[in-house]
Amino acid sequence: MAEAQPLPADSAPPTRLERARGLARIAVRADSDGRTRLDRLHQAGSAKVRLPRVPVDAPLQAILLNTAGGITGGDELTCEVVVGDGAGAVVATQAAERIYRRSAGSAAVATSLAVGAGARLDWLPQETILFDRSSLERRLTADVHQTGTLLAVEAIVLGRAAMGETVRQAGLNDVWRIRRDGRLVFADGFRFNGDATAIMAGAATGGGATAFAILILVAPDAAARLEAARAALNDSASEAGASAWNGMLLARLLAPTSQALRGDLIRLIETLRGEAMPRVWSC
Repeated sequence: MAEAQPLPADSAPPTRLERARGLARIAVRADSDGRTRLDRLHQAGSAKVRLPRVPVDAPLQAILLNTAGGITGGDELTCEVVVGDGAGAVVATQAAERIYRRSAGSAAVATSLAVGAGARLDWLPQETILFDRSSLERRLTADVHQTGTLLAVEAIVLGRAAMGETVRQAGLNDVWRIRRDGRLVFADGFRFNGDATAIMAGAATGGGATAFAILILVAPDAAARLEAARAALNDSASEAGASAWNGMLLARLLAPTSQALRGDLIRLIETLRGEAMPRVWSC
């Protein structure tokens, strides 16, 4: 019998790396006594949810954790939040999310938010850090009732300055779609692919910023808060601006460091919320 010959090296099947998957679903409702209570909770894979104790008259607070410790190409994280009529919720992350160097593909993060009549949702994740040779596809969609309120923020940091990191190659595709009563009222996209440091160095792109953020408030009284938002940004270390139209307030910030961005964001968010940030932001 002829002896079996080994396969040529170039015909060996490619190595398939295990990928992280995470799904978190949170739904809250308002009871007849006006208190917000958890209605449904589902967590799967690397996505976990913790519910800190809060005063009985406070909005429910949910803290998201990714037990994978970060994500890379081919990983997927999904979060869905539903706030029922008259209820209130604050959703934050335990720490900054890290997008690590990839071998193939892009990391995918999808967020879906729904805010009912007279309800309020504060979507306050901490920063997302892009490492060199990382790639992120992120999409946030929201449907807000005409009388509901959504405050949402997302921040990106290019590398860790304290570790001397420079992001020379990265990809980012960040998409926002917000609807009120099913009608599209806000569509935004931010994308780059290549030398992130060089791209952000341009005067018309980032002016040398290594951290940037977008904040949007969708609320019946959004326009009335514009002057307070601008006052909160007056002495910021970031290059920042805010505008309001059609029941929405939008702010964008570009900062030279992540620390500068964080300080400016906290001041702006606390001004709009009228209360302190969730405790995880100071841990």
